[in-house]
Amino acid sequence: MKAQTWQNWGGNVKARPSKFKKPKTIEKLRSHLSKAAKKGQVARVVGSGHSWTRLCKTDDLLLSLDNLAGIESINKESGIVSVYAGTKLKDFNAALFENGLAMENLGDIDVQSLAGAISTGTHGTGISFGNLGTQVTELTLMKADGEILVCSETENHDIFKAAQVSLGALGVILKYKVKCLPAYKLHFIEKKESVEDCLDNLYEHIYSNRNFEFYWFPYTDVTQLKISNTTEQEVKDNSMVNYVVNDVLLENVLFGGMARMAKYVSMANKAVAKISGAAVSEGEKVNWSHKVYATPRWVKFNEMEYNIPLANFKEAFLEIKSVFEDKQFKVHFPTENRFVKGDDIYLSPAYQRDSAYIAAHVFKGKEYRSYFDTLSAIFKNHQGRPHWGKMHFLSGEELRELYPKWDDFQQIRTMLDPQGMFLNPYLRKLFLVDKKVKTQVPVS
Repeated sequence: MKAQTWQNWGGNVKARPSKFKKPKTIEKLRSHLSKAAKKGQVARVVGSGHSWTRLCKTDDLLLSLDNLAGIESINKESGIVSVYAGTKLKDFNAALFENGLAMENLGDIDVQSLAGAISTGTHGTGISFGNLGTQVTELTLMKADGEILVCSETENHDIFKAAQVSLGALGVILKYKVKCLPAYKLHFIEKKESVEDCLDNLYEHIYSNRNFEFYWFPYTDVTQLKISNTTEQEVKDNSMVNYVVNDVLLENVLFGGMARMAKYVSMANKAVAKISGAAVSEGEKVNWSHKVYATPRWVKFNEMEYNIPLANFKEAFLEIKSVFEDKQFKVHFPTENRFVKGDDIYLSPAYQRDSAYIAAHVFKGKEYRSYFDTLSAIFKNHQGRPHWGKMHFLSGEELRELYPKWDDFQQIRTMLDPQGMFLNPYLRKLFLVDKKVKTQVPVS
């Protein structure tokens, strides 16, 4: 494939790699890496481009695994499914459903590749569930020298813990084994609740429901709760009507039009936020899980999301609400608040702590830095760790202080890729590769 300009979904990152390849076989992938290594080039892998960071940007070799996709095998008794890393989440879930299976949890977007979503710590919501990487029982990756490693809890354990959220820095992930559940239906409810009631009932909402999240609309006292629980009820989802009215007209067309107006009329931001809060949809439906989790995203925006300890959530949320009144940000997108289980993955933002995620959005083309900087300061005071696929402005030194296994990850990365072929300038700076860093904790 000839060199071409690549850009991410948000449009804030662009690259013109000298080569953009979509290998159809493992051997062809190995050949591309070998040629890049001989030339001393950087190789990065891109999925659907749903990251706002410069993770995939390179002037050298950009690889897509779109042709290394699909399910390899299914064990219906164990629920273990072997799937190629280039598979899109949407396609994976459709194929699982055809075989009577489903992922145990999912985020609210399903257009990403498995490798891209898992490697950046993508998550859904539900305090009994971790990020997508916690559903992986085994992964296969190709090192810079072409060697293939199989990693799991029992085989190459330390590499497995590093590779579950790896930012593409350890090698090219070829396939995963994912622990799936028998297909299940969800009873989904969305409703309004005041901020005070939402916070008063927060832990009940979190712990008494399978999946719970809420949106808060700036400059209002309105939250929109989104609650899902498993059910044996018959499917009851006027899907086309709901899709057209809520997902298309309200959440994309109408909201998109108001967002464009607020981009040019600064005084309209507060009005749009209040109109959006007043227009919050309420209702319910019953459908299969993969048809409930994900929603379309037509309105483009810039996003920052941080993970904080669950115990710190209420205080941090109230600080954010207060700062809106003080700063009068020209922002009308709601904040998204989700809750996940802690894990033991080295670079997972939820490492060793049950967590809350708070996401902030700004309409594409509008100034966002002052808003994001203000929220970043709040998150920093609450032990915040940024989502790897979304905007943040932390240095490598700051990040290293936030992750107990940071140095373990770097040792593993150096062992697997001693020449740094998978490190673009963004990752070299993030990982402090050009600085001498004393290792604090040895790899077990």
